[in-house]
Amino acid sequence: MTVTIVGSQLGDEGKGGVVDLYGDAADVVVRYQGGDNAGHTVVYDGDTYKLSLVPSGAVRGKVGVLGNGCVVNPETLFEEIDTLRERGLDPDIRVAERAHVILPYHRALDGIEESEKDDLAAGTTKRGIGPTYEDKAGRRGVRIGDLLDPDVLRERLEYVVPQKKALAEEVFDAETGEAFDIDFLFETYREYGTRLAEEDMTVDCGSFLQERIDAGDNVMLEGAQGTSLDIDHGVYPYVTSSNPTAGGATVGTGLGPTVVGDGEVIGIVKAYLSRVGTGPLPTELGGVEGQTPGYDPDAGAGDDEEELATYIRDEGGEYGTVTGRPRRVGWLDMPMLRHATRANGFTGLAINHIDVLAGLDEVKVGHSYEFDGEEIFTMPPTTEQWGRCEATFETFEGWDDVDWSDVADEGYDAIPENARTYLEYISDELEVPIYAVGVGPGREETVVVEDPYA
Repeated sequence: MTVTIVGSQLGDEGKGGVVDLYGDAADVVVRYQGGDNAGHTVVYDGDTYKLSLVPSGAVRGKVGVLGNGCVVNPETLFEEIDTLRERGLDPDIRVAERAHVILPYHRALDGIEESEKDDLAAGTTKRGIGPTYEDKAGRRGVRIGDLLDPDVLRERLEYVVPQKKALAEEVFDAETGEAFDIDFLFETYREYGTRLAEEDMTVDCGSFLQERIDAGDNVMLEGAQGTSLDIDHGVYPYVTSSNPTAGGATVGTGLGPTVVGDGEVIGIVKAYLSRVGTGPLPTELGGVEGQTPGYDPDAGAGDDEEELATYIRDEGGEYGTVTGRPRRVGWLDMPMLRHATRANGFTGLAINHIDVLAGLDEVKVGHSYEFDGEEIFTMPPTTEQWGRCEATFETFEGWDDVDWSDVADEGYDAIPENARTYLEYISDELEVPIYAVGVGPGREETVVVEDPYA
């Protein structure tokens, strides 16, 4: 069977930890979209692993697959594999031959274009993700399978590189170097292709996964980012370039929608809200310079909110895994979660970081929006409309900071009563049961309510 893990908000919900949590029962863990812009932090046996491309399950010895919906930087891939090997692990990683390759000119153009966008900047990690997906859609991309065939690789590069060089030099007036040199790129990426072949890493993803399922294996499908960063269902243009939603799991792996739909779809929820990048955020606390629209750090207003935002950010480690940038933080946004529940068809919820909010006198939730004089309960279709929404809040009594390790050992009833009230409000509003509650960063610091493989 399949279990699909989907971020329900704006990324950074703790998806990697949930993949690790349920990893014992999974035989194969598949990334179905995104690239090395997707930071996952996994804590296992007291060690912390920060991954940006390798599927989280690889830490637990599972077969990891990068699906055809991913964009793959071979340099990052092999760096992560080599680092894990140096730390005593032996990751078994497969890469879909249909997945597209991030090349140096993608990264160079990503940085150039982001600086030109100004107020439309999406908070990109400048790792070439968007330009690679653009080339995929424009039918000028280089795929993993092309790295295995020197003649095809040379042909692809000779077609696309002059276009990219002209774009950089003539449109953006930027200097070009090795990143736009056909011979350098051919030699470098031919070597990556040789290593992929020697280590028998490439697969026809859909066939590979279906054969494993037919043999009785459990397959976990792991999305990057979150629903509101989905290019079709998110807060466009402040989005990623792929589909983190559950529909992307079938497109990005080659498994049929009935296969994915016949399994579980678990929505990962952070007990508050965070994101990197600009754009509206109706429940935001305080602001982050350069990201929060209209934010003036010298204005001197909202000092209490700024203090609370800093507290949550520090307690929750709300700094980008890949970039180190401070994330914007806010109260939980229920209209966003209702939107995610509909778009993904969640069968269960994993709610993380309730420990971060412990010790606060009160905890608020954006229950609905006031939009042009009307109360609405889900996100409007355009980001401009979302920017006109004002959150209407419900307030919950706070809960004590307790020994969360003991809570994890004792189970759901050991969670402080006020925190359980908060959790059950979320579950009731979304009409989706709670499968797990994260009460700390480690795998063992999770209260497991339901086993999706049972």
